[in-house]
Amino acid sequence: MQIFGINELILGLVLVLGLFLLMFVASGIKILKEWERVAILRLGKFKAIKGPGVIWVTPMLDKVAMKVSLRLLTYAFKTERSLTKDNVPIVVDAVMYFRVIDVEKAILSVERYAVAVELAAQTSLRETIGKATLDELLSERDIIAQHLQELIDEKTEHWGVKVTSVEIRDVVIPSALQDAMSREAQADREGRARVILAKAELGAAENMLKAAQKYEESSVGVVLRTWNIMQEISNNANLIIMVPANIPEVGTTAGIAAAMSAGTGGMKVPKKQ
Repeated sequence: MQIFGINELILGLVLVLGLFLLMFVASGIKILKEWERVAILRLGKFKAIKGPGVIWVTPMLDKVAMKVSLRLLTYAFKTERSLTKDNVPIVVDAVMYFRVIDVEKAILSVERYAVAVELAAQTSLRETIGKATLDELLSERDIIAQHLQELIDEKTEHWGVKVTSVEIRDVVIPSALQDAMSREAQADREGRARVILAKAELGAAENMLKAAQKYEESSVGVVLRTWNIMQEISNNANLIIMVPANIPEVGTTAGIAAAMSAGTGGMKVPKKQ
């Protein structure tokens, strides 16, 4: 009986040790997604970057410092009442796309890299607005967004973060300034319209002068043009046109022939006294 009791005790100890060992091994198993990476610290010192899939962390010796996502991250930000180079208070709304390219730097070089990147984006946006005029912000958004991306990326590359792009979504200006810009644009359009009208008038006057020179060379041409104008008036207004009696003889003959060939039966030609 005594030997049997010792065997049961040994068996119990083995089962306890096996269970403890199983729990010890299971407690160190971690499963990471495809886009996740972790930094392992052993006794406070950096050991390695692990992931994705199933990894094992030695309990009590190793510790997971931080879990980092390698997917593209977005951050929307804006500045409140920032002054441009020409002292105009505006609100700029932008969005930034960035991702971690060096997990070790993102974990060891900066505390909470995402917050650091967001703050760098805000300060860089204010800095960029202060160096640009309102007209540049409104008309050259792509160029300013590219400059802003380069400026932020220069700050974040030491943290293992790459800024892929920055887009300016909206530029809000004061309502009073909007009204002034609207009036300015309307005045500009009216000025361009007047210039175009003046050019058209000049072209018409030049053509009329050339036509007058042609008519001076031929009296028949003047008469034919007169009959043509009267014919157009008669067709458009459905009126009876009385032909003046002071048309030259050759012009009258040519005009009547032209009118008859055009089928203007509604015109009456007075006989010369």
